[in-house]
Amino acid sequence: MSFLSKTLSRVKPSPTIAVTAKARELKAAGRDVIGLGAGEPDFDTPQNIKDAGIAAINAGKTKYTAPDGIPELKQAICDKLRRDNGLDYIPAQVSVGTGGKQILYNALMATLNPGDEVVIPAPYWVSYPDMVLLAGGEPVVAEASIRSGFKLSPEQLEAAITPKTKWFIFNSPSNPTGAGYSREELKGLTDVLMRHPHVWVMTDDMYEHLTYDGFQFCTPAEIEPGLYERTLTCNGVSKAYAMTGWRIGYAAGPEPLIAAMRKIQSQSTSNPCSISQWAALEALNGPQDFIATNNKMFKRRRDLVVSMLSQIPGMTCPTPEGAFYVYPSIAGLIGKTTPAGTKITDDETFATALLEEADVAVVFGAAFGLSPNFRISYATSDDALKEACTRIQSFCATLK
Repeated sequence: MSFLSKTLSRVKPSPTIAVTAKARELKAAGRDVIGLGAGEPDFDTPQNIKDAGIAAINAGKTKYTAPDGIPELKQAICDKLRRDNGLDYIPAQVSVGTGGKQILYNALMATLNPGDEVVIPAPYWVSYPDMVLLAGGEPVVAEASIRSGFKLSPEQLEAAITPKTKWFIFNSPSNPTGAGYSREELKGLTDVLMRHPHVWVMTDDMYEHLTYDGFQFCTPAEIEPGLYERTLTCNGVSKAYAMTGWRIGYAAGPEPLIAAMRKIQSQSTSNPCSISQWAALEALNGPQDFIATNNKMFKRRRDLVVSMLSQIPGMTCPTPEGAFYVYPSIAGLIGKTTPAGTKITDDETFATALLEEADVAVVFGAAFGLSPNFRISYATSDDALKEACTRIQSFCATLK
């Protein structure tokens, strides 16, 4: 349609949202579909946080706020970054947006010019490359294989950087793999970045609190203080606080960048929901003990899924350090045929057949930039996961 913007032809709709929509559609038609596509905790938002939102409504805190957040929330974010990450920021260095996605998008829109490159390790969250393309930049994908635990090596990062590189996007623990970088592994990457002063660092720390087996989270500016002036540390309340629908993300970085992001936001969405901001304030300042309780359940689910998928001949399922995803390889299943006659030529045909023939919805690996794999979100009940993995086992056993 010639009426539409040419920029639109550079991007694709979100595959994770598409899979979830397809699963809902089949469920509505009466199919017993188990959806493992959405990256969303099944836990309810903690009561104290809900109460803070209700109190904000009752107190009439329902008006416009400053475009990028109320002062109280910005201060709470500064306190959190100091407490958890050893990073010192003032409120003028903080931006609050409508979810983590808007924060990343604002930063890219505010900084990218045509031809600017952004290094993105693969597997990546589906939205990174498309947001870069929307902002006029060029994604440069650096592939981290299953052999490296889905982690980028310093040598790979060095090879991906050119004089045109503007940003390096870093996500640990990772969506879609759950891979987390140790302090030593991250130091290897920050050493490379210190040799390239024209490259800025955008960290997506959304899964910071969702870690297992004693894994210690760390973020680039914490590991290498020399990167502080060119790092945008991004986070939010969606995952750890089970607040996906409240839509609050935030970032801290150099004041000129934050001011540029504020300008973008003031002319697009303006302020995030005022009620959600007051709820997020309680999330950051209130009790944090429920996170450890939730993590025990997530770890149990992770172990269940890894154990059941690892029993499937032809499938390899690494154990992730954090987040709530597994990213198994189906390399040993390529070329086989399903009972309905579908030949498994890649991870997309596998995921489609799994949905159509076994009523399990997963996201195919090509959407995340690394094949032949698929992503399962284990942020759902133990019973649903057990049944889904049993169906996947049965489906794979029937492949010829």
